[in-house]
Amino acid sequence: MDDIDNSDPSGSHPPRHATVAGVFDTALRERPDAAAVEAVSGVWTYAELDERADRAAGALWSLGVRPGDRVAACLPNDLDIVAAFHGAQRIGAIWAGIGEALTASEQRYLDELCAPMVVLAGEHCRLTASTCVDSDRWADRMAAGSVAPRVEADVDAPAAIAFTSGTSGQPKAVVHSQRNLLLPGAALVATRGWGPELRKGDSFPLTILNLMVLSTLLTAQAGGCAVVMNRRDVDGVAEWIATRRVTVWNGAPAQLYDLAHRPDLDLSSLTEVWSGGGDTPESLRQAFHAAHGLVPRVTYGLTEAPTVVSIDPPRAAPRPGTCGQVLPQYTVAAYDDDGHRLPAGELGELRLDGVTTGPWAHRWRPMLGYWEPEGIRAPAPGPIPTGDIGTVDADGWLTVLDRKKLVIIRGGANVYPLEVERVIAAHPGVAKVAVCGIADDRLGHRVAAVLERAGAPIDIAELTALCRRELSPYKVPEIWSVVDALPVNAMGKVERTKLPALAARRPHSTEA
Repeated sequence: MDDIDNSDPSGSHPPRHATVAGVFDTALRERPDAAAVEAVSGVWTYAELDERADRAAGALWSLGVRPGDRVAACLPNDLDIVAAFHGAQRIGAIWAGIGEALTASEQRYLDELCAPMVVLAGEHCRLTASTCVDSDRWADRMAAGSVAPRVEADVDAPAAIAFTSGTSGQPKAVVHSQRNLLLPGAALVATRGWGPELRKGDSFPLTILNLMVLSTLLTAQAGGCAVVMNRRDVDGVAEWIATRRVTVWNGAPAQLYDLAHRPDLDLSSLTEVWSGGGDTPESLRQAFHAAHGLVPRVTYGLTEAPTVVSIDPPRAAPRPGTCGQVLPQYTVAAYDDDGHRLPAGELGELRLDGVTTGPWAHRWRPMLGYWEPEGIRAPAPGPIPTGDIGTVDADGWLTVLDRKKLVIIRGGANVYPLEVERVIAAHPGVAKVAVCGIADDRLGHRVAAVLERAGAPIDIAELTALCRRELSPYKVPEIWSVVDALPVNAMGKVERTKLPALAARRPHSTEA
């Protein structure tokens, strides 16, 4: 098994790949008693996590799971889900997470899509299939001490299924290999210079594959500790950060907004804060900096990558309006509608590929495809279309203008919701905003803005005037709606399919 070398913070010498089963090897050899994971149930050292992963592998094997079978988990953020994930990888099973916050029908859809041999079911699992294994039965299997045979993992075989956010349609099931699960952590550890001092906190659900990649797999490659939070509210997040001395934490813009309005909270242990899962206005970054002394690092991620594609550099000033620089294992460029690559800085659909030169050459390989009932549907050859419209400059700074499918065509002109949202979000009275198109017989669509206010009533006339100063007339919202809360999923992303119904309850309309 190759060791992982993280000695060069510049990333010029990338760490070598290992299997997920071998990701603890360096820490087990050098620091077996160091904390590997901390959660509400307690702390496991690397030696303890390794032993629990073996037990989980044995427990799954005793339940009939074999290489290539799917193992689904609908479990809370705690130690059990971490052990189960590593156990599944050790026997060549394919991991899938089913969110606890999903409705019964949403959970059932994911279950039927991936057809797991076993579902590890926590108290918020709404599935009733015979494949469900409840917490008591799982604990008994773990205690039984069954031993799984040694399975030689193929790092390029199917290893896990990541479900897309489903904010604008049914989720798709993206299949990744162990190689791709390990690569994001390897790149981030190498380029950010992390080591055993890393204590990375995550409050998003670990049933989201990207979070498993960015927690236990990332921290293991640094020899640090994954801090698995079971709270997402502002006081809960702050308590976890302060009491567990978290050094790096990533959250949704809404969470950063709440923390920015609480300068009384102790976030002094943090050296980095990431923002992902949605657009992060520059005003929010500055407000967070004023409250807590750190400028949040903006990320751009993709389920098909998986996870982080670009991020603000750790020791350089971020560039407002961008999503940071593309990580060294990737190349991202804009393409026109005919599939031609555009020059640096030009606007088009962003497409993702692996670099073919330099120290990170050929490290990344495309996702294996989309899981479907009849089998894995491989992606089309060539760079992976992201569905996002944006630019990448000559230095690798990436800017996203919007989702391609969300573009509003009003009277033949394109309106990008994110461009409009950024203008409206700069108003101090707006906590969150989402822009959508409302069908119109004459224009095709009209522009609508759904607002969540920050406290005091919102002056729609004032917002309209702001938009008219900053935007072309056809981009100014004609329909406004104020709601108590925007509909969001577990990652804090707005559920776009629900916006038109909310916009229909409009208190105010204008003529653009």
